[in-house]
Amino acid sequence: MTTENLLPPDNPIDISILLPTRGRPKPLEQCLRTLLDRAKDPSRIEVMLAFDNDDTENIAYFVDVIQPYLDDLGVEYSAIQFERLGYMRLNEYLNELAKHSQGSWLFFWNDDAVMKTQDWDQVIRDNAQEFYLLRAETNHEHPYAIFPILPKKWVEITGHLSPHQINDAWTSQVAWMLDIVKTIPVMVHHERYDLTGENLDETFKERIMLENMPGNNPRDFNHISWRKRRIDETTKIADYLDSIGRDTTWFRDSIVGKNPDIWARMVLQDPHKRLRQWKESPFE
Repeated sequence: MTTENLLPPDNPIDISILLPTRGRPKPLEQCLRTLLDRAKDPSRIEVMLAFDNDDTENIAYFVDVIQPYLDDLGVEYSAIQFERLGYMRLNEYLNELAKHSQGSWLFFWNDDAVMKTQDWDQVIRDNAQEFYLLRAETNHEHPYAIFPILPKKWVEITGHLSPHQINDAWTSQVAWMLDIVKTIPVMVHHERYDLTGENLDETFKERIMLENMPGNNPRDFNHISWRKRRIDETTKIADYLDSIGRDTTWFRDSIVGKNPDIWARMVLQDPHKRLRQWKESPFE
């Protein structure tokens, strides 16, 4: 078996936080403070932020309040301004942040998220020697990795974190098809309005999700074109895993019809039956 060190000793940055934000100056500060104040070693963490260039209040608050906090803490950080892309192109913010990140592992974070686990970064390091999608626990109780933590190698193989707006669903489905989802003892509380009643703001109200109408909308997550693309992307990662001696039987058997239910292991993590569409094969 070929082994690969996914935490190379010559890289001082282990984890890059990828954080697009809009219209939430104080929640942005809170989400970063819970991450960094509860980190074991903030000096090995990089914060990558994406701002819309018309989001002047958020940018000003970052410069006046958050940036001095990051400087005092000695944390690496970068902020990129975008012409507004909107929630329907959320993946494009993340892909650009990922492209410029230094970390060996990438952590997709939200400006309405709160880290609950002390030394969460060390938990990631302890589980980051092999190629997995790391799945933190959340108040969603959802089988997806709602806040995906994945190796930078994923982006090197595929060219992006996700080609589709629904980043957590995309990366989670690919990883479940490969049987490389690893749940870690890290708890994140997602203070999204429909879950907690917090953050009922314009950012939440303007969320448009491209799913649940696959027959009518070619941009829908479950449109046949996107399902085929996910299989192609999963195959690319499977080829890499094969090259380092990892077992891809679960996926390979599914392609040729030997595994009748590729979603079986994901559904086991869905006690509240939040998933509805997994009776269909992704290969059809």
